[in-house]
Amino acid sequence: MKMLIKLAIGLGSGLSLATLPAQDTAARQQGAKAPDFTLSAALAGKPIRLSLGQMLKKGPVVLYFFPAAFTPGCTMEAHLFAEASDDFAKLGARVVGVTAGNIERVAEFSKSECRDKFAVAADPGATVAARYNAVMQRPDGTRLSNRTSFVIAPNGTILLRYTDSKPQAHVEKTMAAVRAWKAKRR
Repeated sequence: MKMLIKLAIGLGSGLSLATLPAQDTAARQQGAKAPDFTLSAALAGKPIRLSLGQMLKKGPVVLYFFPAAFTPGCTMEAHLFAEASDDFAKLGARVVGVTAGNIERVAEFSKSECRDKFAVAADPGATVAARYNAVMQRPDGTRLSNRTSFVIAPNGTILLRYTDSKPQAHVEKTMAAVRAWKAKRR
């Protein structure tokens, strides 16, 4: 993982996008309740229905929004989360990626770039991303997910919100939040 991070320094998402102004931002910050959702997704290339509420019954969830499958930054971020997924699992957490871009390729992305390690959900029109205030807009008006990661406790409380267009620190920040959550339960 460290090698990928070193190679990734300076790489962005490769997209020219403007972030939309956040509305009700405080409602999606640390300590707030995470909005529940159910989306079509893929795990290891196979279609599934993904429900945040169902996932939270099994432990904390690392929910990360990303702009578009198969772009340089999003591919790098998927690789980093795939490499760390076993470590998240040891802490009882599950990783899920959500994108409003390239939704027709979610199954392929879950298999090749997420390396069959975690589910990737399609969010047409960025409606779930908007509920998390994690939306950006292309110059042509198309809405995409902003690169924002959340750690959500089993009770639905947001433990961490981290936004950065560069993918390198997302795994590190979310892993630290999951570890802190786990340490409080010992």
